[in-house]
Amino acid sequence: MAWYNTTANASDTVISTRVRLARNINGYPFASRLETSGANEIIEKVSAPLEAAGFRKINFSDLSPVMATSYVERHYVSPEFAKLESPHALLLQEQTGLAVMVCEEDHLRIQCVQAGLALDEAYKNASRVEKRLDEDFDFAYTEELGYLTHCPTNLGTGMRASVMMFLPALTRGGYMDSLANQLSKIGLTVRGLFGEGSGSAGCMYQISNQVTLGITEQETLAKLRDAITQIIESEKRARDAISGDAMERMTDRILRAEGTLRYAHMMSSSEFIKLFADVRFGIALGLIQDVTYEQLGTLLVEVMPATLTLSAETTPKSEIARDKLRAQRIKSVLNAKA
Repeated sequence: MAWYNTTANASDTVISTRVRLARNINGYPFASRLETSGANEIIEKVSAPLEAAGFRKINFSDLSPVMATSYVERHYVSPEFAKLESPHALLLQEQTGLAVMVCEEDHLRIQCVQAGLALDEAYKNASRVEKRLDEDFDFAYTEELGYLTHCPTNLGTGMRASVMMFLPALTRGGYMDSLANQLSKIGLTVRGLFGEGSGSAGCMYQISNQVTLGITEQETLAKLRDAITQIIESEKRARDAISGDAMERMTDRILRAEGTLRYAHMMSSSEFIKLFADVRFGIALGLIQDVTYEQLGTLLVEVMPATLTLSAETTPKSEIARDKLRAQRIKSVLNAKA
């Protein structure tokens, strides 16, 4: 099972948690200045202990653009990593949500993605991999600046912790700009579904730390955990405030969305994301009983353009063919017995 087709703590408001550790190896220039031979050497050296620990090595230089994008859609690599032309590889242990990007912006991006709210577990798992690699490699580090990273904004802990939240009531109430401003004052930021620069599709937002220097990992996790707890409470209050005619309209919208997902002949990915948000909200409000978070999580990945194309027996020849295939896949998942 992957992170996206399971549910865990606070699943009505939290989709997933990710902790990422940036590390660079002494003796090599940063990835942007690495020669091909140096990049291949790092990939080979890092792969050996991780493959022995059960990770699968995926050489991205050998992948098609569609295959590489599918890993972005599953949130195992960044969009920038998928587009790199220089040597780069992914070490993946999907059942634990562990993924190591080798030769992205930094030599190593060690991350763990977990379903639901799981900051401590994700940090523990990512740290375990980091400690294993630290046995074999001398990571760039100083007492003054902490871990040295390509981007100065990652200096210090080199850690980015983020929680993917589902906030339909706050979004529709127009509170997200205010929330983003409040979070920025305490060193946190709000990003979209695929990170920096991506939109807030489907009422989904990544809440993450901005500050890595002069603060410990545990302090960062505690600050983020407190903020997430308060956001969850605000979202639930906003949901409870929906009543009367507003609830009638919301109920109609949600049930129409479920019907469209179940019976549409064609569906674009952008339309799916909007309907996904309505149906997921319907589950949280108790209006939809026969669709699960697990089914929606599966669809959130499997009907995205690249992943959907890879799953097809015959590659769709047009956008219409792909939209028909998407509708068929949605029906198949929603009609599957739990």
